[in-house]
Amino acid sequence: MAQFSLFGPGPRVLFDDASGKVVYTPELVSAATAQAWFEQLFESIAWRGGRRLMYEREVDVPRLRAHFDLDDPALPAPLREALVAVRGAVDAPFTSVGLNLYRDERDSVAPHNDKLEDLVQGQSIALLSLGATREMVIRAKRPPRRVLHLDLEAGSLLLMDYSSQFHYDHGIPKQRAPMGPRISLAFRVRPLAP
Repeated sequence: MAQFSLFGPGPRVLFDDASGKVVYTPELVSAATAQAWFEQLFESIAWRGGRRLMYEREVDVPRLRAHFDLDDPALPAPLREALVAVRGAVDAPFTSVGLNLYRDERDSVAPHNDKLEDLVQGQSIALLSLGATREMVIRAKRPPRRVLHLDLEAGSLLLMDYSSQFHYDHGIPKQRAPMGPRISLAFRVRPLAP
């Protein structure tokens, strides 16, 4: 198990090999900017819940969600500003942003990889964190089973390349200690509709 201590600003390459590349950048945006965006989105987004089949029964999705196409004229201002910040760090033609609201320590997302059919081949996924710091676990699917535990701080960016989705799962586990809310902005390049 690897636990990363990331001091100071600037990108940190967590791994870059045949299995993919994952880079963490603390303080992509300032704490004040991250907090302002968090507050605006928390209050103004029409968050929705959901249900899904898990272990042969239907359960509530343990977080709230929203989604925007980035060319939507009604795109909220904080998302437009966040897109500018992310595009300043990542050379990718992002077309959509998925929002996840983790209300407290009980909300989570199970280990998963992004659905490759929903991504343009070769394009990265960029996750911008707002609000409370939450742990992400990145785990190799096959031996040697590399496991990374990473605290995603407000204003930080996690960049996962396309090939990493074949070899790693990532998730936000439930926590025992009380936690404040967190919003994750997941920027992706989606295929054009036929």
